[in-house]
Amino acid sequence: MTTPTATPNARDRILEAACASIAEDGIDDVRIARVAMRAGASTALVHHYFSTREELLEQALMHSYELAAEDRFGQPVDEDASAVERLKVMIDECLPLDGRQRQEWILWVELWLRAARDDSMRPLAQRLYTSYREWMLAVIRYGAEEGEFQVEDPEASADVAMGLLDGLGIRPLIGDPTMDVEKVRVLAATRIARELGIEPEALTQ
Repeated sequence: MTTPTATPNARDRILEAACASIAEDGIDDVRIARVAMRAGASTALVHHYFSTREELLEQALMHSYELAAEDRFGQPVDEDASAVERLKVMIDECLPLDGRQRQEWILWVELWLRAARDDSMRPLAQRLYTSYREWMLAVIRYGAEEGEFQVEDPEASADVAMGLLDGLGIRPLIGDPTMDVEKVRVLAATRIARELGIEPEALTQ
């Protein structure tokens, strides 16, 4: 039997196609043939890398989460930016904006559901949330050290900020007509500003 020709980026291309399919169709409706077509690959090549549909889906989700964590939480901050300026950028990074961030949000919801039902997914979810929290906590601590933020408990403030962004962000994702992305931005930024002892306009303008 001839082994399908594999290119160095073929596996990643298949995983990215699977992620896009999960976001568009839902995890239950993903089919290997559709993923192969989207990736410009044969079904034989998909099976060369992933023996089952379930393995493909699991690896696709993990691929997406790891990339999101690296892109969002692993990027160096602008050393010349103030804590307020950094936090404004971070708030935007956490919104379900159209395109890449909306897809990441949909896959993040899949993670919530799978981690709630499957113990084996919880270490991954915990690792990603640890990165998320450390990312948020670092800028809050920096702002406190520089005298920009007035906080008694930076860790609690980081948890509040994450809760606001996650909780409010789900509503525009599901099409709630009373909560669009811009309203989430302003509402979350206003409450986060108050949590940090600064004027809301510092984060909303």
